[in-house]
Amino acid sequence: MKFPLIYEIATKDVVNIDINQTLAEAIDMMYKYNHRNIIVIDKNRFFILTANDILKLKLKSCDFSNKISSIDLEVLPTINKDENILDTMSFLERDIEYICATDDEGNLFGLVTYTDIISHIDPESLMENYRLADLMKMNKNVQKISKDSSTKDALEGMAENNYDCVVVLEGKLPIGILTTKDIMNLIKNRPNLDSDVSEYMSTPVESLDENSSIKEAINFMQVKHFKRIVTTNSDGEFTGLILQKELISLSYSRWAILMKQYSSELSEINTLLEDKSKKFEKMASIDQLTGLYNRYKFTELFVLEYHTMVQRDNKMSLIMLDIDHFKKINDRYGHNIGDTVLLQLSNILLRHLRNVDIIGRWGGEEFLILLPTAEIENAKKLAEKLRLSIEEYDMDNNLKITTSFGVTEIKQGDDIKSAVKRADDALYEAKAKGRNCVVVNTQ
Repeated sequence: MKFPLIYEIATKDVVNIDINQTLAEAIDMMYKYNHRNIIVIDKNRFFILTANDILKLKLKSCDFSNKISSIDLEVLPTINKDENILDTMSFLERDIEYICATDDEGNLFGLVTYTDIISHIDPESLMENYRLADLMKMNKNVQKISKDSSTKDALEGMAENNYDCVVVLEGKLPIGILTTKDIMNLIKNRPNLDSDVSEYMSTPVESLDENSSIKEAINFMQVKHFKRIVTTNSDGEFTGLILQKELISLSYSRWAILMKQYSSELSEINTLLEDKSKKFEKMASIDQLTGLYNRYKFTELFVLEYHTMVQRDNKMSLIMLDIDHFKKINDRYGHNIGDTVLLQLSNILLRHLRNVDIIGRWGGEEFLILLPTAEIENAKKLAEKLRLSIEEYDMDNNLKITTSFGVTEIKQGDDIKSAVKRADDALYEAKAKGRNCVVVNTQ
């Protein structure tokens, strides 16, 4: 079995628009080709304008005669067309489901989607013993809404949480679904948004039993051309949503096992898979930009340290911090400088921490530091020390930043949610006090 190359699976006919054209022109092209997204080109950089972006702009009464360059868009990752399909695995932790394939000059060659990747997974090769229910814990952020809710509530929920769909329930039964593709039709037809969402949802909902195998799920997606699967229990009640990338990640692990059975390619495959396996393992626990622990790994380590704290009757504290006015940095200097600031800040924090301390990027410009055996007064002193070090540090471009801190002590009975809530409340108070300060929450 041979892994396909990117140019063999990429979609060559890609609908795109120049970044200096207007939003109205982009929307017209999306209607014309019946697309919920469009690729935006800025020389050798590629962005995506989605139906969700259009919805957010519509809710803000944006002037669609403005140029596309006037708004912030998600930058798409790129991969050379001659690379292997396995090289797409490092992108699977992103929410965006598109990867731009480029030629040797960096020009757009085509587009690779999760659909393209999943279409090249042989269902006969997948684990028949794994069930969809085993994956349900991976996806908790599922938007669901009652059939009597207004269409406006559904759309605002999708825009606020960046969901690409909302499942409509009657009691616990899924009776419809509203996706980003439906959004484009709603914007075009300008319906009464106060009407029940059930008037505009797609129905009926095609679902799979949560006890279906991964093989059945892959087949289902390939036949139906779905990007997601609505799952139900034996009573037909809604239990969750499975995305393409979750199935791809699981399939990758199975691929690695199967490839070792092909002796003719053993040397090449072993070298390739060893490298990819290490990257994939790292991807599961490390934030790609800063090299710090990601939210998933930090939560896992928090649980382990909490049990140690309880067993040994130790103290433990938590610090939450974020960069003041970080959006202004991105707006003024660009996201590349913003990324550099996040990386330099991470290095400053690491230089002042003990080996036993645990630091993670919680999201965006927010960071968490777990301090085993540290009382809250010591945590406060450390936070103040970090604050001063960051304030005095000269970032690239002679840029100066400040940070705000929330500090709390871990208590018996805490979980990650309750501990972070107290630290976040303290951080919020620090912001309200004018930023660039440390606030302790002793509640």
